[in-house]
This record gives sequence, structure tokens and C-alpha cells, in this order.
Amino acid sequence: MTIQLLAPQDALPYDLLLLADPSREMIDTYIQHSHVYVALMGDLRVGVYVLTPLEDNKAEVKNIAVHESWQGRGLGKQLLADAAIKARVLGFRTLVIGTGNSSVAQLYLYQRSGFDITAIRKDFFLQHYATPIYENGIQCKHMIMLEKDL
Repeated sequence: MTIQLLAPQDALPYDLLLLADPSREMIDTYIQHSHVYVALMGDLRVGVYVLTPLEDNKAEVKNIAVHESWQGRGLGKQLLADAAIKARVLGFRTLVIGTGNSSVAQLYLYQRSGFDITAIRKDFFLQHYATPIYENGIQCKHMIMLEKDL
């Protein structure tokens, strides 16, 4: 697998981005001021992550996804590790990531990858998404924020 910065002229991989964020409108609010990296197996796009600069030498992984047929092979862990490397190279000192309270597997992955829970944005998904989101039989209501020093 290779991971590369998406060229400005390349079409955004909405099929992958929508796996992590079900709202194209929300994606469009952050995608234009972010770095989009795609994971390739040959010519096939199998994963994506979006790295967005924040204040105070922080960068946030706003979106990270692996195509359904490629999940369970450690690609998400590789994407997360690559995001930390790229953020460090770009001069950031902290990597931030947020996920829903219902995203059990993601919370597990992020904490195993060295992230610590730093905040909960109560009712984030209720306030920013018109349609309710359910995962693992749980309604996604709150955004759990995690950080990792680089």
C-alpha cells in the first residue's frame, strides 16, 4: 500500500470520505483547507484521511476511512500512523481526532495508537446532522475528542 497526497486536480474520493462522515455538506466545510491523503493498492483507492491544521501547533484528522472490502487488515492503523508522521513533518506537535460515542472500534483503535480522550462535545451529532446516526445499536450523539503528542 502507498499513501500519497491527493493532487489538486484529482477528484475527491467522496465514496471513501462518506464512510467516516455521512454528510457531504459537513465534509465540504473542512475539505478545502485540509490535506487529503489517499491509500492506494496499485491504482485502487482503498483508504483516505484528511489532515486539517488547527491553532497551537495542532492538526486534526477530520476524516479517516478504509473501503469496506479492505477493512480488518490493519490499513486504518497504517493510515493513522502515516497521519502522525505527516503531521510531525509539517511541524505540528499534537494530533487531534474525534469520533462518535457509538464508534466503539474507532475508540479502541485510537487509544491503542496512543491517543488519550481529552474532551467530549456533548450533542455534537444531534446539533450538526439532520438525520440521526446509529452505530452498533447506539445513537451517535456526542463527539469524543482524543489527542496524541507527536
